[in-house]
Amino acid sequence: MQNNNPMKLPPLNSIRAFEAAARTGSFTAAATELGVTSAAVSMQVRNLENFLARKLFVRSNNRITITDAGMAVYQGSATALSGIAAITERLLESDKQARLVISVVSSLAERWLTPRLAEFYRSESGIGVEVRVENHPVDIAHNRIDLRLTYGRHHYPDFRALKLFTDEVTPMLAPRFPVRADSIEDFSHIPDTQLIHVDWGENFVSQPSWSDWFGLVGISRNPEIRKGIKVATSSLALAMADKGLGVALGQKQLAWAELESGALLAPFAETLTLAQPYYAIATYASATDRSLSKLLDCLTSAA
Repeated sequence: MQNNNPMKLPPLNSIRAFEAAARTGSFTAAATELGVTSAAVSMQVRNLENFLARKLFVRSNNRITITDAGMAVYQGSATALSGIAAITERLLESDKQARLVISVVSSLAERWLTPRLAEFYRSESGIGVEVRVENHPVDIAHNRIDLRLTYGRHHYPDFRALKLFTDEVTPMLAPRFPVRADSIEDFSHIPDTQLIHVDWGENFVSQPSWSDWFGLVGISRNPEIRKGIKVATSSLALAMADKGLGVALGQKQLAWAELESGALLAPFAETLTLAQPYYAIATYASATDRSLSKLLDCLTSAA
């Protein structure tokens, strides 16, 4: 059936310039990304504002602030451009094997994702997968990412988010480690030099600390981090505990294999819950992708 009512669409170049400026927060950054001048980006944005008869940015000196109308346009345009990019990618690679691009934080990649991918491959062996280990923030639409696996969803408010799990931490140590763990009272005397600390970096302040755990069990103690071992990832903390280098506040979901095998012990029932769940983030345009839906099913059922 023929549709005789053509869609009224704004100029695509104006949409591209606006989306880049809204995402980067700067005409200059958008211009660098698009390979044009900042004046060209500003002109395209004004063209879009004239087309829509709405103010999309408030301009003050060299700064721009997105308006309510601009945010509404951005949410729609980001989703639309991501969908166009995904379709284009598939058409251009139609003669190649289908592929899903997964972007994931390092600890999930090393300790959680791999066995879930094995289950996915048992039923979807014809689908190729590219796994990228990346820190925040990641430009999902621009980098043509099908799925982002991450801690928290605050970096990606404009995308579809599916909760995977909320993890807990508790002391974990190797069976051969020479620390008495018969009781919390015994464990409370462990030297600061034998504690492994996790610091995810300046973008995160919410991961539980040893001070938090000691406070949970009624012990007032603030271990000196400089005397122990400090690492940047939860997976590295577990690896060091597994080698007997110290005691880690290990994440139970990430350490499930070692806990099951007995390579690591978690002697206490007391746990601290992480402030944020882990999420699977995807574009709304990908909701009908059968392979991605199958992968999400594998990840959520395992979680």
